[in-house]
Amino acid sequence: QVQLGESGGGLVQAGGSLRLSCAASGRTFSSYAMGWFRQAPGKEREFVAAITWLGRTTYYADSVKGRFTISRDNAKNTMYLQMNSLKPEDTAVYYCAAGPRIVTAPAYDYWGQGTQVTVSS
Repeated sequence: QVQLGESGGGLVQAGGSLRLSCAASGRTFSSYAMGWFRQAPGKEREFVAAITWLGRTTYYADSVKGRFTISRDNAKNTMYLQMNSLKPEDTAVYYCAAGPRIVTAPAYDYWGQGTQVTVSS
C-alpha cells in the first residue's frame, strides 16, 4: 500500500518555473514506477511524465518534452517534477501516481489528491 501527496503547485506567469513534489508513505516506494498526470477543466486526465523504479529511465509527453524533468529520490520517498518555461496550456490539476510498471494511460494503482498549477499569460 502506498499513499501519495503532492505539493508545490501555485500561480506562475508564463515562462516561469515550478517544482512539484510527491511524497509517498510505505516502505515499498522504491519498487514502484511513478508518473505525473494532469487534468484541465473539461478535459480527460493526460499523461505528463513517468520514471522507472530506480529512476534510470524517464518518459515524457511530447507537449512537455524539453521543458519538464521528472526525478525521484527513493531515500526520501519523494518524486519531483521540475517544470520550466511554463505555458498557459500547462494549467491543470497535477496528480502523481504509482504502479507496478510504466504506462501512459491513467491506470496506476495509487493516486495523490492533486495540486493546482495555474499559468497566467
